Amino acid sequence: MRTISIDVPEMSELDSAQLYMILASSLYEKGKLSLGQAAKVAKLSKRAFAELLGSYNVSVFNYPASDLLNEVDHV
Repeated sequence: MRTISIDVPEMSELDSAQLYMILASSLYEKGKLSLGQAAKVAKLSKRAFAELLGSYNVSVFNYPASDLLNEVDHV
């Protein structure tokens, strides 16, 4: 895993756990990370990460509607 350093203004009310979650949920939502990878970035279990996604307005179901329609058609 790659390590990066980010400077955040002192006046920011976000703690490091919130910053990890914001980054992880954004990358998950964009399809750049899997659920497991994003959970590792957020330093959480997959279950805990999935449960918190809603509070960041991110759906745990991270694939296009067209894929869902294809799956329904094949049932």
